[in-house]
Amino acid sequence: MAPPRNRAQDDHQGRGKGHPGKGHPGKGHSGKDHSGKGHTGRGRPDGHALLTDPLSNKGVAFTQEERERHGLVGMLPPAVLSLELQARRAWEQLQAQPDDLAKNVYLEQLHDRNEVLYFRLLCDHLTELLPIVYDPTVGEAVKRYSHEYRRPRGVYLSIDRPQDIRPAFEALGLGGMQLAVGKLAVYTAAAGIHPGRAVPVMLDVGTGNQALLNDPLYVGNRHNRVRGEAYDAFVAAFVEAVGELFPQALLHWEDFGPGNGRRILQQYGEKICTFNDDMQGTGAITLACVMNAARVTGTPMRDQRVVIFGAGTAGVGIADQLRDAMVRDGLDPEEATRRIWCVDRQGLLRQSTEGLRDYQQPYARPDDEWPDDRPADLPSVVDQAQPTVLVGTSTRHGAFTQDVVRSMARHVDRPVVLPLSNPTEKIEAMPEDVLRWTGGKALVATGIPVPPVELDGTTYVIGQANNALLYPGLGLGAVVARAERITDGMLQAAAEAVAGLADLPEPGAALLPEVQNLRTSSAVVATAVARRAAEEGVARAGLDDVIQQVQDAMWQPEYG
Repeated sequence: MAPPRNRAQDDHQGRGKGHPGKGHPGKGHSGKDHSGKGHTGRGRPDGHALLTDPLSNKGVAFTQEERERHGLVGMLPPAVLSLELQARRAWEQLQAQPDDLAKNVYLEQLHDRNEVLYFRLLCDHLTELLPIVYDPTVGEAVKRYSHEYRRPRGVYLSIDRPQDIRPAFEALGLGGMQLAVGKLAVYTAAAGIHPGRAVPVMLDVGTGNQALLNDPLYVGNRHNRVRGEAYDAFVAAFVEAVGELFPQALLHWEDFGPGNGRRILQQYGEKICTFNDDMQGTGAITLACVMNAARVTGTPMRDQRVVIFGAGTAGVGIADQLRDAMVRDGLDPEEATRRIWCVDRQGLLRQSTEGLRDYQQPYARPDDEWPDDRPADLPSVVDQAQPTVLVGTSTRHGAFTQDVVRSMARHVDRPVVLPLSNPTEKIEAMPEDVLRWTGGKALVATGIPVPPVELDGTTYVIGQANNALLYPGLGLGAVVARAERITDGMLQAAAEAVAGLADLPEPGAALLPEVQNLRTSSAVVATAVARRAAEEGVARAGLDDVIQQVQDAMWQPEYG
């Protein structure tokens, strides 16, 4: 996901996304007609069952011979249409929807009926549809989930019934036909992860959102959030069940609260193959952006000075990745940490700041570093720190004011300004303003899609720091390598691969590649990640021809 969005549900339901793989991770189903399904106990084809299986259903693309063989005669209109024609009609129907939320609903209904057609449509129009199935529309879909609820997807696990965890997963079977939603749809469209091998899991521990608790249509647990030992035991039971039933699974954690997300990652990161996109993915895609900015400016990573406004999950995750990159470029860890200033709602993080979380403490500045009579707000920190890079993950619209940006530009010839919050009403500054305030000298990337900016005869293409550029390829590379865990080196390899796909020499060029080529970029990232996994000794698969093995593992949305 792109860096942070407003969480309407008070972050009450963390989503763990697993890729259950036994055997070769990329060779499960091939999207072909499952002739073994859809039969009654009497041996007669059951056409109705075939039509209600989303991964087997072809709709009017079933040939006449297939209709006769599977008992579909009379159950479909007589015309036989190709997948291409079906996709054209679906696109026309989608375009007729009145708004983005309605388009999201239409796509999920198509997903429920015909997965191959759904993913073909998504692949054909990924640039246009990524904001519909992913950020920012998915945020509104989350708010409306209980009111738009149509059919269950994936695995729903309640903290009130931890004994149901194992039976729920055992009911899947190998390659269970669970519908991938949200980010898992991007895994499939961008990286070719077979939809039958991607399982969305909802860990429902309750919510502190009173509006939801009082909503008669709310479908989640109706009690306050469970915390502490009971919460940790529930997560542990989930991880244990997945590890035993799907020992080669990759667990992708999403939308966990800052403290919980980091603690879970630290607890299990060295034990299983797991990844937190809010922290690691956001950090790695921002690192890719800063790496390319460093190439443009000629300032090495070890000489960067970074101010991060918004010291939550995303902000500190970015700080971690940039700190590690500085260390790789020659700084010792303490010195690298001191080149990063984190500012939150209470101002600059200092050692005396009340309520510091454990993950924020390494970035807390010494109290004697800042005069007591000077405000520790963003403008003051920018003025004193003289950053080369300014990152926004605050969700505070307009926080990067003209004064802040020009203060930065007084000390740096080519300031790197990254207002990453989304959606648009949360962004810290619009690129057009930043470029105008700096006379076109700023290097800008955002967390939202922004059209090119024309200024003084130059066209500035604004790169989108979209995690979708990175995590699908990271996941695919880990799956192809059958990685024991996700290492810092694999994250670094993913960031370097994304950075290398940008076309930097042109004036006004974007700092990141465009999302329209996600399928290609994901393959490049996956190849780099798999190779790094092998180099670091965490690959369990033999990697004789990595490029070909990545291509072979990528499922194509085609009828068999």
